[in-house]
Amino acid sequence: MTSLGIATLLATAKIVGAFVTGSVGVLSSLADSLADVAASGLTFWTVELAHRPADEDHRYGHGRAEALSSLVQAALVVASAIFVVYVGVGRLFDPEPLREGRWAIAVMALSVAGSLTIVGVQRATLRRVESVAIEADSLHYKGDVLSNLAIIAGLFVASRPGFGWVDPVIGGLIALYLMVSIGGVARRSIDQLMDRELPEDERARVAAVVEADPDVRGFHDLRTRSLGVSAHIDLHLELDGHLDLVTAHEITDRVERALLAAFPGSSVTIHTEPFGLDDDRLDDRVRGPRRA
Repeated sequence: MTSLGIATLLATAKIVGAFVTGSVGVLSSLADSLADVAASGLTFWTVELAHRPADEDHRYGHGRAEALSSLVQAALVVASAIFVVYVGVGRLFDPEPLREGRWAIAVMALSVAGSLTIVGVQRATLRRVESVAIEADSLHYKGDVLSNLAIIAGLFVASRPGFGWVDPVIGGLIALYLMVSIGGVARRSIDQLMDRELPEDERARVAAVVEADPDVRGFHDLRTRSLGVSAHIDLHLELDGHLDLVTAHEITDRVERALLAAFPGSSVTIHTEPFGLDDDRLDDRVRGPRRA
């Protein structure tokens, strides 16, 4: 809510500043702020949606809502960046003097202060809760601080006679920076939607949790995928084939609880089978270690 409120205030100030000063740098920052408003609004809605419990229509929960909203945010940022580059190129061939440079600097200084406030609030929030969406949003606003400082430096230079070209160049560079930065967000969102496996270090954590149980003889056919705010873990668990069904069930439940403790909010599916069954169809990549 703080991010959305401050982003709206900054975007309003930059709309006035861009028209009053004619600065492409301020215009590029305005495009970024408009994207911030949309992104913060989407984040506010999708974080709430993603944390809703599973229901009859969404048995795996709603975690991928964040991935869908991230793709929308990426499209908004790219469209804004293309617009700024278009205006900047036109300004290079048909330069216009920068008007009210001090006013533009004041607007950007306000933007730096606002972005720093958002980063501070987000950092305090992340000390209390875990949220990938807020963490990513915080990184974006830290980038805003740096880009706004660069715009202020460019405005100081562009205010001098003969250096008007500096402003559109800086505006274009910031637009390119936005497009490169949003590429990582879009890639991670697509990975979630395409059921990409969890990173190798996370898969290693799964293996360590399973193997930590003294009654586990081995496991294989490990499959994982990200559900946005959580993960799905699927594996075949190997136990002593002479155990009775109740005991095997108790051990399986114990391993499941350990995985849920290590990966809160996740979905865990375990198929239990006797240790030592041969299955030549298993792929080496999904085969887990077998322990005698």
